[in-house]
Amino acid sequence: MNTFEDHGVIVTGAASGIGRATALKFAALGARVLIADLDPVGAKAVVEEIAAAGGNSLAVVGDLSEQAVVDEVVERAVGAFGRLDVLVNNAGIMDRMSALGETGDAEWERVLRINLTAPFLLTRAALPYMLAAKRGSIVFTASEASLKGSAAGAAYTAAKHGVVGLVKSLAVMYRGQGIRANAIAPGPTATNIQVEAGPDAQGPFVIGPLIGATIGRRGSAEEQAEAIVFLASDASSFVNGAVLPVDDAWAAV
Repeated sequence: MNTFEDHGVIVTGAASGIGRATALKFAALGARVLIADLDPVGAKAVVEEIAAAGGNSLAVVGDLSEQAVVDEVVERAVGAFGRLDVLVNNAGIMDRMSALGETGDAEWERVLRINLTAPFLLTRAALPYMLAAKRGSIVFTASEASLKGSAAGAAYTAAKHGVVGLVKSLAVMYRGQGIRANAIAPGPTATNIQVEAGPDAQGPFVIGPLIGATIGRRGSAEEQAEAIVFLASDASSFVNGAVLPVDDAWAAV
C-alpha cells in the first residue's frame, strides 16, 4: 500500500468503530486527518491517539446533516492541511429493522437524513477543492443492506441503496476530472452501532432467520478500514464506481 504522506483526509463517524480504525490507518500512512463526529469525547480520544503515535489530526464535532457543520468540516480541513485528497463518508445509524408498514415518519426521515443526505452534503462541499486539484478519492460506507433486502429495515435499506446510486453517479459524472468514487459494503462488523427493534416488530421477525442462515463470521473494524484505505489509494487507480462487499461472502449466498 502506498503512503498518504501529507495528504488531507476527512473521515466521518471517526470517533469509534470503522471510522476510528480508518482514521488511525490513514494517519499511520502519513495522512493528516480530520475526525468528524457527533461524539466529542470519542473524537478527542482519537485525535490524542493519533498524536501519541506521531500523527497529525484535528476534530470537528457536530451533526453532519446540518449544512453549517458540513461547511466547517471542509473549510477546517482545507485550512489546516492546505489540500483535500480523500473524503470518507462513513458516519451512519441503523434503523429499528422496521418493515415499511411499521416505519414512522421520524425513523424514516432521521435514517435518510444521516445515512444519505449527510454524505451528499459533504461530498458536494468537498468537490470544488478536489476538482480544482484535478484529483480526489471519495469512499462511502454502504452496507450489505445496499445489496439486498434482507439485511435491515425499510429506511436503512433504502438509504444504503441510495448511497450506491450516489457513488455510481459520482463516478460517471466526474471520472474525466480526476475524481473517483467507490464504496465498501460491510457485513456484520464488531462496532458500537445499535439496533433498537420493538418486541412485536415484523421486520426483525422476518429478517432475523434470513440473516442467521446466511451470515458468516463477524468482521473487525480494522478489516473494513483496510478496504477503505485501498479504495482511496493509488493502488485502486482504475477502480471507480465499485461497491466492494467486505462480508465473508455474505453477499454471495
